[in-house]
Amino acid sequence: MNNTLNSINGLINQVEKSVIGQPHVIKALVIGLLTKGHVLLEGLPGTAKTRSVKSLADTLNASFGRVQFTPDLLPSDITGTIQYQDNNGSPLLTFQQGPLFNNLVLADEINRAPAKVQAALLEAMAEGTVTVADTSHQLDELFMVLATQNPVEQEGTYPLPEAQMDRFMMKVNVDYPDDEAELDIIRLLREEEKNSAETQKETLINMDPNLFLTARKQLTDISVSEIVEKYIVALVMATRHPQRYPDTGLATWIKAGSSPRASIALDKCARAHAWLAGRDHVLPDDVRSIAHSVLSHRITLSYDALADNVTDKEVVDTLLDCVAIG
Repeated sequence: MNNTLNSINGLINQVEKSVIGQPHVIKALVIGLLTKGHVLLEGLPGTAKTRSVKSLADTLNASFGRVQFTPDLLPSDITGTIQYQDNNGSPLLTFQQGPLFNNLVLADEINRAPAKVQAALLEAMAEGTVTVADTSHQLDELFMVLATQNPVEQEGTYPLPEAQMDRFMMKVNVDYPDDEAELDIIRLLREEEKNSAETQKETLINMDPNLFLTARKQLTDISVSEIVEKYIVALVMATRHPQRYPDTGLATWIKAGSSPRASIALDKCARAHAWLAGRDHVLPDDVRSIAHSVLSHRITLSYDALADNVTDKEVVDTLLDCVAIG
């Protein structure tokens, strides 16, 4: 376990050298890989969302595919197409793989694509397969969709359906860096301009992607006590039955609570968080550390909450404050 853990922590440290001021984003991406989940990054332009994903793929030595989602995108643009070829005078139909056939797939501005494209992506995320012309093609075992969206600009966008939002293991908010991080970003980019692309590649770890498959097996050995299990269930039930916690505002803020996938995701992500910390058991603090990323996009806010400018972060904060441990 130690060798695998040390290698993955080394990967995190390496990526953090390329992405300044966003350690929580890097950790979320790694947890996504460990739990075989998908991650949604939400933030304003220029906050290193794309750079984070690309740096992870380069350091991991994994195949990387990027799709710029636009309103005129077709499902075949991401899944691939059947192409006609001439084989010594005989017609031959071959399947040309699309960008989904990579280890890490960046779905940039995912909410700009129409419903048919979202449906094709949802099959890949949920089933790990791509269906073209009635034939299903299996995706790689190490496969993760990393989607980005802008929380402010809504013109020309298509809201993600609830089913697809629920398929994302985590949603991470990417904020602007602080003063010190901004200064480090300027210096980092200046240094990269000096060094050639070959020199930069030489500094990468180039870790074997299959190490994550080994790590996934080790997560099954992380123990979860009954107290932690009940705490996970209590958090999710609080989103479905907020009236159990009067005088907190939850009953007027929450329109629809989280699905059972939230409980599953809390359990998986908490075990991954504990594993990264070098522990063989989950603490309540592990659950609290990943609660915002797991629950925020699985809670539907009411009209009253939206009218009062109550955010999903404030709702999860209230959940963590009022739901008791044990």
